[in-house]
Amino acid sequence: MLERDHTVVTINGQEYLADPGQNLLDLINTTGENIPQICYNESLGPIETCDTCIVQVNGELTRACGTKVEAGMRVQTNLEEVHDAQKEALDTILEKHELYCTVCDYNNGDCEIHNAVSEFGLEHQSREFKPTSYETDRSGSFYRYDPNQCILCGRCVEACQDIVVNETLTIDWDRKEPRVLWDNDVSIDQSSCVNCGLCVTACPCNALLEKDMEGEAGYLTDQEPGLLRSMIDLTKKVESGYGPLLAVSDTEAKMREDRIKKTKTVCTYCGVGCSFDVWTKDREVLKVEPHAQSPANGIATCVKGRFGWDYVNSEKRLRKPLIRRGDHFEEVEWDEAIQYVAKRFTEIKAEYGPDALGFIASSKATNEESYLMQKLSRQVIGTNNVDNCSRYCQSPATKGLFRTVGHGGDSGSIDDIAKADLVMTIGSNTAESHPVLASRIKRSHKLFGQKLFVFDLRKHEMARRADRFYQPKSGTDLVWLSAVTKYILDQGWEDKNFLDEWVDGFDEYRQSLEKYTMEYAEELTGIPQEELKDLAKEIAEQDKVAICWAMGVTQHMLGSDTSTAISNLLLITGNYRRPGTGAYPLRGHNNVQGCSDFGSMPNYFPGYEFVTDDDVRKRYEKAWGVDLPKEVGMDNHEQIKAMHEGKLKSFYVKGEDTGIVDANINYVTGGFEKLDFMVVQDLFLTKTAEYADVVLPACASLEKDGTFTNTERRIQRLYKALEPMYDAKPDWEIIQLVAKELGTDWGYTHPEEIMEEAASLAPLFAGVSYEKLEGFESLQWPVHEDGTDEPLLFQEGFNFDNGKAKLYPLDFQIQYDVTEEYDLHINNGRLLEHFHEGNMTYESEGIVRRTPSAWVEISPELAEERGLKEGGEIKLISEAGEATGIVAITDRVKGKELYIPMSANGKSAVNFLTDNRVDKDTDTPAYKEIAAKLEVVQKKGEKSPIPPNNHRRGNRQPQISVQVERKWQRDDYEFPGSKVKKNG
Repeated sequence: MLERDHTVVTINGQEYLADPGQNLLDLINTTGENIPQICYNESLGPIETCDTCIVQVNGELTRACGTKVEAGMRVQTNLEEVHDAQKEALDTILEKHELYCTVCDYNNGDCEIHNAVSEFGLEHQSREFKPTSYETDRSGSFYRYDPNQCILCGRCVEACQDIVVNETLTIDWDRKEPRVLWDNDVSIDQSSCVNCGLCVTACPCNALLEKDMEGEAGYLTDQEPGLLRSMIDLTKKVESGYGPLLAVSDTEAKMREDRIKKTKTVCTYCGVGCSFDVWTKDREVLKVEPHAQSPANGIATCVKGRFGWDYVNSEKRLRKPLIRRGDHFEEVEWDEAIQYVAKRFTEIKAEYGPDALGFIASSKATNEESYLMQKLSRQVIGTNNVDNCSRYCQSPATKGLFRTVGHGGDSGSIDDIAKADLVMTIGSNTAESHPVLASRIKRSHKLFGQKLFVFDLRKHEMARRADRFYQPKSGTDLVWLSAVTKYILDQGWEDKNFLDEWVDGFDEYRQSLEKYTMEYAEELTGIPQEELKDLAKEIAEQDKVAICWAMGVTQHMLGSDTSTAISNLLLITGNYRRPGTGAYPLRGHNNVQGCSDFGSMPNYFPGYEFVTDDDVRKRYEKAWGVDLPKEVGMDNHEQIKAMHEGKLKSFYVKGEDTGIVDANINYVTGGFEKLDFMVVQDLFLTKTAEYADVVLPACASLEKDGTFTNTERRIQRLYKALEPMYDAKPDWEIIQLVAKELGTDWGYTHPEEIMEEAASLAPLFAGVSYEKLEGFESLQWPVHEDGTDEPLLFQEGFNFDNGKAKLYPLDFQIQYDVTEEYDLHINNGRLLEHFHEGNMTYESEGIVRRTPSAWVEISPELAEERGLKEGGEIKLISEAGEATGIVAITDRVKGKELYIPMSANGKSAVNFLTDNRVDKDTDTPAYKEIAAKLEVVQKKGEKSPIPPNNHRRGNRQPQISVQVERKWQRDDYEFPGSKVKKNG
């Protein structure tokens, strides 16, 4: 506190205590003093382009945003020369920006130019508005850029370069008329822009605007361009000064609140858990607006969360419940559908017993809906046959963490990943699968010296950015992880104090590492020994190491063991229990973490308590008033197998296109055909629904209340923004109707009541309540009864009885390889712009026009060997089946490695090639272990499957910030403070 005690700053004669090195403008903003600050945004930091925040510091006029506080600093904000300098800066801005607020779609109370002019009391400007010679760029799918409204504040550039680090935008300060550029001066549509929308969020005015907002926001904005221009001119003539103009526009802006609804929600795509306000007018989604207080994402979003909402209003949405009549579906009313479902469930249970029924919950539905699905299965039907799609991706990571540290979730927050000295990503295409989280890594790496090591088969974006990129042979990550750990121990580089105090099982574990020599690791992984030794040294020398991994690790037959090896390495080096350290299995779907957390698993009640634990089971039996099954149920892999064996007769699938996303499509759908009865609950008539006997229309996330849990274990509320479309119902209501028809009336009237029940029964969520999750508030489990949570796990010890972690010995045997006949390895994963099988994103016209379909990536060397050209067609054949696809030739893959996006559908779906092999510990399908052979269907296509306007064809222009010094060096620039001094 001594340093803080001496950092005293005097502002307008009053003393204030400041943090050492604090930004002066941030300090002024806490004092109640009001000064203009158009280019400044707390999420972006100082850019110093607009000059409006000029104050006097120790007698000199300077920009407050570019000044750090110093002890004894004397600041004046109310002097005449300060006011004159600020006015000069505002005049300069209004020379570039025409105020026509009443007929502007951005006039919604948050135009920072409007607000600054109004609060400053500026009535007239000394120089007239001068339009540029540039046309508005309307080429992109989602937003447009109007250079005639752009004040060159550079906030969009700062956001693009240094927040999301896509590095598309710059300002060319050397032009006679400077402007914002995309790449090296191409249109928006032809650039590397990934349509994350952050530039639009950062823009303080209407220079950048969502196309969906145009003509929709205001009462007078839906006009043809010529008429709009006339209205602007008329407005300026009638209103003699800015005072009347702004007063009228403020009134009109207030009126807009009656027609535009702003609702906080949580993104329905990946596990990052971005939260934002969604603006709706009737059923139209006008815009998505993230906030600085959004806990996981701040002001950032990706293309899907920002613009991928068209599916909500798709005409393909199910309108009414469907019952199969012979070879076709017939629309029926809800009563008939629910009665039929309950009748068939009852009949099957009576004839074959409760374990003849299986249930699959949805990782896209809410926590409350997962809780009810497992409750229906256990309490009403009497079986533990309930699972969710974490079985397809993240169960092995959870298993590895339960073995070693006792909690199956991220060790800390996204903030901790950003704080690490070294981030390692293993089997994670982070920039495309978790783009907002990747941006935090890219920012720390670019600006703050964070090291980035990437392990993957493909040279994707994160691999290209990495300080070190390793390409181990598929399925051998466990080997190099264990070899590096052994080498650290052999050199005495382990964290001995941490191991002594916090870790059990060291001796047995060290013995188990004997086989993992550097020679053995080089032979199996292909990574040279010297590189592995250097890697070990780097890991040991870094103070804070965080490891992120995803499906490139988990979707192997040794996925659980490899996840365990990651945690072992972190324990040996003491990289738990501290900020900036830990294990981060990056969850795929928006609520795949929460769906498991709330009990939709065959072996766990909510909060990961075993169904075989008598005391736990008695707690639920008392609450639910029934005897509950004692045996572990079937997971989804076992349920498909049981269909073929005739043991599973009924299957209830909620929000999961199992027939596409499960491995070995032909086998899975063959199981569906053997069922006596199948129910599918979804938004669309999916491929899985085509096999159903009853299809129930569910709601999109915008149409209901509830909570999601993101990859950080962060529980967040989403609020109903739209009424259900057609005759759809929220999943929780549908499940409750089924339970009631089966004789159990739960009586819930709102998801809040479901959460209250879950919190009362599962200690992991004891203190969770909707009140504590109000607005943008969140909680990261475990949440104690008093409402305190644990953003950073294990600070009081690991989740075992003695508080110590456990090192877990591992063996390795080669489980998979290519053969002479099946000589190609098929890798698969996500694309940035499409999510999973594409049920939602292919409904977005803007996304589809840039990425209309998936493709098969092959290397230049393989293309040359097989005589293939860009756009050619191939057939891939594995022992399980075959798939066709269009070729994209790229150095993202090498040799005989091929890559198929998960969004490939129809005959291109990768799961025609996968088989029934699974992780030995969790039954997660080994999606990444596909050996195939290739047949050329057509050597060359008419065009590439990657369109010319796809961002992958862009040309990024990395730089730091907006290079404002180049503006200051222009002949036509003079610092307003200097101008005022000169004229004073």
